[in-house]
Formats: sequence, C-alpha cells, structure tokens
Amino acid sequence: MRTIRTAAALLAVLALALLPAAPAAAAAPGPAVELSQPEGGKGGEITVSGSGWKPGALLMLLICGQAAPGKGVIGGTNSCANTDGRAATVDARGAFSAKLPVAEPPKPCPCVVHVAGVTGQQDAVDREFTVAGHPTAPLPEASGDGRLAVLAAARLDGSSGLLVWFGAPPRREVVFTVGNLGSAPVRDPVFEVGTSHGVFAPQYEERQWRGTIAPGRKAVVRLPAELTAGAHGDYQVSVRYAGKVLVEQPWGVGRPWGVTLFWALLAVVVPAALFRIGMAVVDRVRPAARPAGTPARPRRTRSRPRTRPRTPVPAAPAPGTPGDDEPTTVLPWFSPDSAPSAPESSSPTTKGQV
Repeated sequence: MRTIRTAAALLAVLALALLPAAPAAAAAPGPAVELSQPEGGKGGEITVSGSGWKPGALLMLLICGQAAPGKGVIGGTNSCANTDGRAATVDARGAFSAKLPVAEPPKPCPCVVHVAGVTGQQDAVDREFTVAGHPTAPLPEASGDGRLAVLAAARLDGSSGLLVWFGAPPRREVVFTVGNLGSAPVRDPVFEVGTSHGVFAPQYEERQWRGTIAPGRKAVVRLPAELTAGAHGDYQVSVRYAGKVLVEQPWGVGRPWGVTLFWALLAVVVPAALFRIGMAVVDRVRPAARPAGTPARPRRTRSRPRTRPRTPVPAAPAPGTPGDDEPTTVLPWFSPDSAPSAPESSSPTTKGQV
C-alpha cells in the first residue's frame, strides 16, 4: 500500500512538471491563416481568419496568381488583385477575421490568399485558394533579375550616447522594408548608404545585407550609417540600390556641447596653471625671507667712492711735562745749548726802556 502511494505521488509530480510545457509547445508555431472555403467564384466572398499574429499589427489581404504556398508570389504584388484587397487589424489575442471579395488576379492560377503584415509585423503567409473559372498555367521557372522596391516608410533607429556629446561620430541604423518585384530571388544584395549636409552631394559607401529575398517576398533591411566626428546640424541619409535611390531620410544631429565645455575649461585652467608655475619660479629665484626680529639690511645706495682718510699727525708735547717719559723731539735748527732762556722777570717791559 505504501509503495502504491509513493508511485502515485511520483506520477502527480511528473504531471505537474509536464503541464507547463504544453502551452509552450502550442505557442511555438508562427502566424496561421484559415479560409472559410477553399474555392470561390468571381463576385463571391470568403472569410479569412488567423491566429498567432502580433497584437495591433495591420495586415493586408490579397488574392494573387502565379503563386503557391512555400514558393511565394512570382512577380510580387503585380500578380495580385490589388484593387479588391482588404486590410485587417489584429486584436489583443493575436487573432483577426475579415471578409475578402473573390476577384480574378491578373496572372493565371495556381492562386493563393496572400496575408502580409504592413505595420507591427513583417511576416507573410500564403493559403492555397482556387478561383473558379480563372485560367490555370504552370508556375514559370525562376529566371531573370530580381527587382527590389521599398514597401514601407524608412526610419532611423538608435540614439546618441555620452561620447557623441563630446564629439564622437554619431551612428544610426537605417531600417526599411523591401520587396522583390522581379521573377528571380535576390541573394545578399549590396546597398549604398550615403550622408549629405546642406548642398553637398552624398558620399556613398557600400553595405551588404546578408540574406535572400524570394520573388514576391519582402524583408526588413537594417544598414548602419555613420557621420564624421563632431558633426552637427541637419543631415540626410540616402540608400541606393542598382543606381536607384530607394530611401531618403532626414537626420538632425545636436551640437556636441561637451567639446565647447572642454575648451571653456581649458581657457580657464591653462592660464591659472601658467600663473602658478610663474609664481613658483619667482619664489625659487628671490632670496629667502629673514626670520622675525632680524634687523633689516640697510638699503644700498649709489654714492661717490670713499677716499682713504688721512692719518692725523700727533702734536709734540711741551718740554718738561710731568709724567712724560718719551724723549722730547728736538727741532733740527736748534741745539740744546743755544735754546733761548726764559726771562727772569715776568713783568711787562716799558716801551722805551733800555
């Protein structure tokens, strides 16, 4: 009994693990299209319904000749009854339903109901359909050249980063939808992307797109476009194929204000740095400051050269000076015995005495 309970528990766990995988497997297939009837005559009407489409997508419904599921529409929309086509919008559940009048396409059958996305989704689905009373002919062999034409408006994807604000080359992607209107597939087409500014002619560069576009099919093409460093203003991006311009898209590029800010800072920083360097040189060249309390050095002024002072000649002391041990200097014209004697009387003499 215990073994049976354990086995039942294991089966329950396994079932719970497998249940989430069922919806994922159901959601794997792409968009699908169903017809209310596989055959109809001119003037009649059929109901075309579908599921698995992107919500909100706009679809185009056409009856086309010279076409078969898996082989596409040979000749593109030129093989379809375009005037009797209808449009349908996918609802929130990814489904749609629309009435389509039965009309005879310009090319013989085999015919299909061609459902293709115009906006929101670029898938295309063909469902086999027979137009009663319309002529039938074998499908022609794929020969000749493919012809590409733009089926939807182009746009520029991408944004400018921080480096572009400082003058880096702006980059974008040119996105557009092309269809093959020829009778042969186009493999790895080579486009030419050019940019122009003002009255100047665009300079084209080759850009190869990898892929194959079958006759009557369409594809979304993404091509890189790049401007020169520091570019700003109004530009125009052009895409050319086989010598014919397919796309012309305007491109407005803002001014790289980071470059202007850089030069403004450079105009402030460089003079300040030069001033600091100059002050450092002056501080190194001039003499060191004297410590506090040290008297200032006298200012040197220019004057006449100094003359050597004359040494004064000492006067001869009087003879008989007490305390004078030095010998008395004798004049050369007097002798010691002939020196005049002092007068005996110090009284003044009377004029006229003998």
